[in-house]
Amino acid sequence: MSDVRSVVRRLYRGETRINFIGSRRRWYLASLILITICILSFIFRGFNYGVEFKGGTQFQLPVTGTSITTTQVETTFRDAGVAPAEPPQKVGSGATNQIVVKTQSLTPAQSADLKAKIASALGIAQNKITVQSVSSSWGHNITVKAIEGLIVFLIVVSIYIAIRYQWRMAAAGIVALLHDLIVAGGVYSLVGFEVTPSTVVGLLTILGFSLYDTVVVFDKVAENTKDITAGSRMTYSEAANMAVNQTLMRSINTSLIALLPVAGLLFVGAGILGVGTIKDLALILFVGLASGAYSSLFLATPVVVELTEREPQYKALTKRVVAKRNSEAAKAATAAQLVPAGASAAPARVGNGLPSTNGPRRAGGPAPAPRPGARPQRPKRK
Repeated sequence: MSDVRSVVRRLYRGETRINFIGSRRRWYLASLILITICILSFIFRGFNYGVEFKGGTQFQLPVTGTSITTTQVETTFRDAGVAPAEPPQKVGSGATNQIVVKTQSLTPAQSADLKAKIASALGIAQNKITVQSVSSSWGHNITVKAIEGLIVFLIVVSIYIAIRYQWRMAAAGIVALLHDLIVAGGVYSLVGFEVTPSTVVGLLTILGFSLYDTVVVFDKVAENTKDITAGSRMTYSEAANMAVNQTLMRSINTSLIALLPVAGLLFVGAGILGVGTIKDLALILFVGLASGAYSSLFLATPVVVELTEREPQYKALTKRVVAKRNSEAAKAATAAQLVPAGASAAPARVGNGLPSTNGPRRAGGPAPAPRPGARPQRPKRK
């Protein structure tokens, strides 16, 4: 228990010594494997686009106060000659409890005929059933606008980070953002959740969080490495690693505070309560926030170090630091060899901080005279 308290105390004080930078090859490999899996899922599984993107007709059936189930609704649609494009979903609760069914694109006449058959079979008034037709061009326009906004966002952010810090941090920040986008999209593809406009909104939202967490770490790195090439106390990678450790607790707190309500939406709202309309937004936010926390610690700063230590001045700094430490180690080893076995390496010191002038006491010789004002020593009892 004391060990746990000690770890927590060091975390809050920023005194941890986790070697994030020294283990960067391991993090690169983990990210590469994850991105490869996501890209393969893009190619072979693709995405489950909603009616807003691929076009279709959506029926909303009120089921408040009835025992109608999603299975019964699906069977009714099939018997009417129109199979649902995906399993019906029960959304809402209480007075707003509904079942949403999405089908292929239907003409107004086909929609009216199907609506009448469904209302008669399930015992629902026709005017209570809502029918909505969506063209695939609407989803295409949304996608184009989202991509345009993403490009503008990345350009503006890159310029700001390059001016505020350095171009290497801007490049690392963009790498981290692309990593988060690919991972979030890959998980969405693997799980098979429906891609809706809420998904696009969530995808753009996680970019802001990921960038915020990354910039916090970058700010500490810039503080620790200011004028570092003028000395020889530590290398750039050591200063950057110290910055990551110093901001580790802040990153953990920020990530937990952001993830807990999103986890509530995903696991409680969508999983337990069955509110299907929020699961697409909750999943993209949950995965994106977790990926953003990972990339800011394990990917963005290591990439900055990788790019920075290629510069000649930082290579020279590393050589100076290594040479200085080797020289200090050699001096310490030489001093240890000169000290006889069993003797102290430093002269004895007295209360005023100066070496004693009495010298070593010879065996059998008289005891050294006491200092003026010193208390006489009592003889030891036998």
